Formats: sequence, structure tokens, C-alpha cells
Amino acid sequence: MKSLNILFDDVEEQSNSLAAIGPRLQPVKSFSVFDHPICLAHPLRLTASTWLTHIPFGMALIDILQPGVLVELGTFSGVSYSAFCQAVKELRLGTRCYAIDTWEGDAHGGYYGSEVLADLRQHHDLLYGDFSELIQSSFNDALNRFENGSIDLLHIDGLHTYAAVKQDFENWLPKMSQRGVILFHDICVKEADFGVWRLWGELKAQYANFEMTHGYGLGLLAVGSMLPEQLKAFVSTNGDLEAIRQQFYQLGMRVEEQLTREQTIATQQKAIKELENTVAKFRNNPLFRTYHWLKYLGRR
Repeated sequence: MKSLNILFDDVEEQSNSLAAIGPRLQPVKSFSVFDHPICLAHPLRLTASTWLTHIPFGMALIDILQPGVLVELGTFSGVSYSAFCQAVKELRLGTRCYAIDTWEGDAHGGYYGSEVLADLRQHHDLLYGDFSELIQSSFNDALNRFENGSIDLLHIDGLHTYAAVKQDFENWLPKMSQRGVILFHDICVKEADFGVWRLWGELKAQYANFEMTHGYGLGLLAVGSMLPEQLKAFVSTNGDLEAIRQQFYQLGMRVEEQLTREQTIATQQKAIKELENTVAKFRNNPLFRTYHWLKYLGRR
């Protein structure tokens, strides 16, 4: 596999292709996606997920932060986690990655059986097993696996009630390093008893942050005091934040459209296969073979 599985051959072609899916991506003095071509990589794990449109941002963040330790709380089918791992591998970083989940489901995402984890392992273990671990555990039970101040990037995406996500944040905050960054998914969802938006409103008043509203919302909270210079572009009030958001929105929509295309192709291939099987059964039918034999004799 190439070190970077980039979709396009050069920056000019990338720019032209991205322009075709929406408003042309405008350069931002403080940040450009073309400085981090990993965010243009083809995601190796594409399945239906509310995180799909954040994959390019997640990959770019790995390149910018280059975390020593990455932890995800709430992984489900592994779309976000696999994107993180893919970026780590293609960038040849020394990051240790950990996904923590019971893989039983919850009241918000629904409950499911062992097939979800089994499917993820089939994708994950061969590709990323040398630096990544899937930990089947509650978040609280996994706390003791990590030293205080050891985690550079934490993604919180478990149960989304206010009480649950606040507990996750407070429990894991001591584990964050001086370079620590925490991601919160679903910061824009206000239906039912979802409460991430409420906690996010409280936290962004206390910490430097960056947020995107597409894909149900993704918030970046800078809890460490030693951030990489490029990451400061995201949390600086002086940066052109809307232009940065637009870059990742356009790239995210491109990933979503790619999944739609792949699903369409898979549906068509399945229909063709079923038709071929039907034709084969028909041709093997004795009546069909007798008819063709009689028809052949009639021509003589």
C-alpha cells in the first residue's frame, strides 16, 4: 500500500475535482487542506455513519497533532476510529490507539449483538492490530489502563445525555496531556434527551475551541497548554474559521457522496448476480433444454 492513498495525482487536479462538488475551496492564510493531503485519502472503512462527513477533518487532525496516544470512547462500527487509525498508518506515526466500547449499544444508538464488533475486528486487526487495540469495556472500567497526563487525543462519542457525557469528560480530563485535545460528536443535536450541546456550551466558555455544524456537529476542545502551531489556527478567534469549516464541509460531503456511489454499485452488482443465477437455473431446467433440442431438430 502506498504511504498516502491519495485520490488525486496533484494539487491542481485536487482543486479542480473539489470545485465540482461545491463552492471552490478558498485558501486560508492560517490553514490549507493541501498542507495535509492525508485528509484527501480514500477512507478504507466506509459504512453508514453520522461521522462520515468528519473523516477528512479527523485525518487532518492526526497529521497536525501527531498524538502519542489516542483514545476513543464509543466506537460502534468504527468509522471514526478506523479513519484515525488509517491516518496514523499512512503517515507512519508512532501513535498508540485504543477504542473503548462495550459493543452492546445504548439507549441512543440502539442495542445490538456481537456481530458489530466481529465485523470491525475483521477490518481492524489485520490493518492496525500492531498499534491499535479494541477494548471491550465500560469507559469507567478502562480508566485505570491509562496514566494521568498520557492521552493527547480523546474522542468522546458514547451515551449522549448531559449527565453521561459530562461524567465522561470529568473522568477522563486528568488523563489528558499538556498537548491534549478532546473531540465531542453531536454537539448540534438537541432532540430528546441529547445533552452534548449543553455541555459543549459550558466548556467552550472555558477552553479554546473549534466547532463544525455539519454532520450533527463536531467540537474540538483544546484542554492542553502546549498546542502545535497549526492547531492554533482552529482555536484562534482571529482565524478565518468559516473558511476552514467550508473546506472540511466540502471534503466531508465528498466522502458521503462516495459512499452513496459505492452502495449504488453494490446494489447493481447484486441485482446482476441474481439475474445471472436466475438465467443459469432456467438454462439448466430440463424443459428448457428439451425445447432447444427440439428447436434444433426442427431446423434440420
